[in-house]
Amino acid sequence: MKVKAVSYDYTASIECLAQPHKAQYGGGIIKNPEFNEGLNGWSTFGNAIIQHRNESNGNKFVVARKRSQPQAGVSHKLYLQNNLLYTFSGITFICYPNSSSYVAICLYSNFNLFSSLKAWVQVSEGKPLVTAVFKTATGLKRAAVTVAESGCWSMLKGGLTVDASGPAQLFFESHDTSVEIWVDSVSLQPFTHEEWNSHHVDNIEKTKRRVRIRVDAQGNPVANSKISIKQKVSGKPVGCATNNNILNNAGYQNWFTSRFTHTTFENEMKWYSNEPSRGKEDYSISDSMMAIMKQHNIAVRGHNILWEDPHYQPSWVPSLGQNDLWAAVSNRMKSVMTKYKGQLIGWDVVNENLHFNFFESKLGAGASSTFYKMASSIDSSVPLFLNEFNTLEEKGDSKTTPAKYLSKLWEIQKALGANYKQMAIGLECHFDVPNLPYIRSSLDTLAATKLPIWLTEIDVKNSPNQATYLEQVLREGHNHPGVSGMIIWSAWRPEGCYRMCLTDNNFNNLATGNVVDKLLKEWGIKATLEGQTDAHGFFEASLFHGEYEVEISGPANTSLSQSFKVEPRHEPDHQIMLLQVST
Repeated sequence: MKVKAVSYDYTASIECLAQPHKAQYGGGIIKNPEFNEGLNGWSTFGNAIIQHRNESNGNKFVVARKRSQPQAGVSHKLYLQNNLLYTFSGITFICYPNSSSYVAICLYSNFNLFSSLKAWVQVSEGKPLVTAVFKTATGLKRAAVTVAESGCWSMLKGGLTVDASGPAQLFFESHDTSVEIWVDSVSLQPFTHEEWNSHHVDNIEKTKRRVRIRVDAQGNPVANSKISIKQKVSGKPVGCATNNNILNNAGYQNWFTSRFTHTTFENEMKWYSNEPSRGKEDYSISDSMMAIMKQHNIAVRGHNILWEDPHYQPSWVPSLGQNDLWAAVSNRMKSVMTKYKGQLIGWDVVNENLHFNFFESKLGAGASSTFYKMASSIDSSVPLFLNEFNTLEEKGDSKTTPAKYLSKLWEIQKALGANYKQMAIGLECHFDVPNLPYIRSSLDTLAATKLPIWLTEIDVKNSPNQATYLEQVLREGHNHPGVSGMIIWSAWRPEGCYRMCLTDNNFNNLATGNVVDKLLKEWGIKATLEGQTDAHGFFEASLFHGEYEVEISGPANTSLSQSFKVEPRHEPDHQIMLLQVST
């Protein structure tokens, strides 16, 4: 049995709709995905009653009611004959029917297969979380979660990797057993590694544009002119964190500035660094670091104004009363944002405020929204990020699922009023073992906001596969159409980096550093392309979107340089950007 190659669908919906969309991929390997055949292929899961229903507009769906356990509801069945061998994208395996009452859908796979899941759900009342769960040979795998509502359909989009061949069971879970769960337009699409990686290639080509440079002298084409095109700023930056060790270490400074165009200061802009004692501000280190970055044209993200984690407050802050704390926070925001206004490309305003609530516990549940409103009033020119961890890293963390992240984001946007588009999405990305389908589907959901998305603190836990996993994460981020930029969290320290270094203490690349260099070159970041014009005065190149400088040396010892910008390609493939240069 062979699988036809399928292009990945990056679309997602974050709106609660009157009618669900059609099943993606025609349902993939799901039978009767839109319930046009009644309950054919579907059955009761646990203690519940399921019903097939029709809406007045003709839409058909299934309802699970009288649920007595969180997992009780509806399941999907796919029966296979005993002891038959099946080949799926070159994988051979045996599947046995499962006699358990959980029987649902069989997936035949190993770690070489990814699956993308999408479904639409609704509940009878309230706004509970609904989760799509697979029971596999190695345990339960939660593939997607959303906040479901009454009276409209919410999209569940997720994915999973399967690490053992055999049957897997799909069901929908809600811990609120009082609600009915409605399900429609379910799809499950498998992809091999080869297919998954082909999506990267397709997206890379979509971000490149053919540029034709014509050189002439008094209207006549100039052949054999030497052309040198250097990228100054990438349209999708890849940067790296740094710290105060860069100030007095020439080796580190040379290694860093020769590679990166963007950075975040690891700790030097945090409140505890800038105001260790109340009223005694010290920006000397961050100022010195900013001077180096300006000297080398390296853009800086502001990190961070406030941090909700109680362990990372200035030592004098926890003892403040409510009024004093408000005053201290207000002073902090005005001080750091005013000082660096016009020098940064964005701010992490309140760090990790889905996991922690130091300020909200003392100043009220709406404190975060107030902080963002204050930040916007001080500087409305840069994106304001909601920076969190585990939204992409760990689908089992219920505090920071894409649905929970969006809920907090919308709360803050509401407070910003007309400036709601100033918000941006910051995803830290501290990975152990990356789950690529979950990363991609979560990015799909967040990208539906049309807000900038940055992967702000990328690293991978030390393991024999660390460099491989890092490359997977960087490729997934760079090639996703919704991601605007990435920062690797590998500021060098002689005693060892936070979790992942790119070099040793002599600034020789480690395996992780080699991965980064390879990808920077592949993506044209800080790259130089050289060639010469043809007989008609033309030189043509395929460039990523970004800012460039072209240097032209003519045969008569004439030379000139010109800056130009390559915008993301929206036109058909055959259209070309033409740059006319006259000597």
